[in-house]
Amino acid sequence: MTQQNNNGSKKRVAILIENGVEDSEFQVPYKALQMAGMEVVVLGSRMNENYVGKQGKLSQKPDGTTTEAVALDFDAVIIPGGMAPDVMRTNPNTVNFVKDAFEHGKLVAAVCHGPQVLIEADLLRGKQATGFFSIRTDIINAGAHYVDEPVVVDGNLITSRQPGDLAIFTTAILSRLGYGGKEAALPNESDITAEWWKLADAWGGSTKGDIAKGLNTALTGERYSQEAFEQYAEKSTDAELTSILQDMIKNKQHHIQMLEERLNALGEKPSIPAQAADKYAKFKASLQGSDDTDLLRRTMGDLQTGVVDVNNLRMKFTDPVTTAVLTAIEVDLSKYEQCLAAFYKSRMAGQEVKPAKPTTGVSVKM
Repeated sequence: MTQQNNNGSKKRVAILIENGVEDSEFQVPYKALQMAGMEVVVLGSRMNENYVGKQGKLSQKPDGTTTEAVALDFDAVIIPGGMAPDVMRTNPNTVNFVKDAFEHGKLVAAVCHGPQVLIEADLLRGKQATGFFSIRTDIINAGAHYVDEPVVVDGNLITSRQPGDLAIFTTAILSRLGYGGKEAALPNESDITAEWWKLADAWGGSTKGDIAKGLNTALTGERYSQEAFEQYAEKSTDAELTSILQDMIKNKQHHIQMLEERLNALGEKPSIPAQAADKYAKFKASLQGSDDTDLLRRTMGDLQTGVVDVNNLRMKFTDPVTTAVLTAIEVDLSKYEQCLAAFYKSRMAGQEVKPAKPTTGVSVKM
């Protein structure tokens, strides 16, 4: 079904690109719009450039540049995220193109770090908007009301947070361009029961195999650290450190349950490395000393590694449920890292800091 604008021609959508664009945040809307029969025009800052994605999967030449592009010639403009928006916002031609499109009532959609371009164009003042959590303060300082939801629509502005939201984000764009609903076999963007990962997969996002591999990677880490913390707790002679470790062990069990439930929902099972992770941790921990300072530092190291690894994982998949599970785990790990840092300063560095056990078990929210 070819989508047409008021003059009977195809709907025409510009998607912006620069080096370092988040691959999936370009590819998913790009492919979805093409499959919907729309004309998709890739605009960069230079014609003679082969733009490469942040993950190295995307290699794309532009159809034109924002220098000569005319906003009135398009029905919508899409701004993917990654590192690309930080480059886009330094190009006055790109900023003016987006601003012209918005002020002429064209649909403007930005995902992840994409709102950085909207900030530069001063388009967020008084608006409801979202974006990647690391630019939350920037969005608020730009005069917007930040909403932590997969997709936020305010007039002709659509914003979204991360790769896990891409199917919902793209569906919101398609529906406002006249392609949506039952006729297009697309769920409503507010339907939290929809299998969004399947739609994202059809549009070039994560496959079930990709998602299962990521879940198993996280499961391996959580099983390993659970067993390691059990070993540390047995060797600790500090009652408060032991108490914190025991609390963390319970939290790990909760994480393992969430990951296994998501794998099961996808019809997948824990991998062999994930199954063996606890045994490896037990063996490794048996080789370590039992000094409390050493145990504390090893615990903090394990947590810090987990925070980085899970954060990297949760940006890889276009499945909102898996992303929500990994986000909840990262939040828990970060809270325990702060708790242990306070404990270290209080007990080991002689500072008057009262450590507090964090409240964990974050509910999974898409």
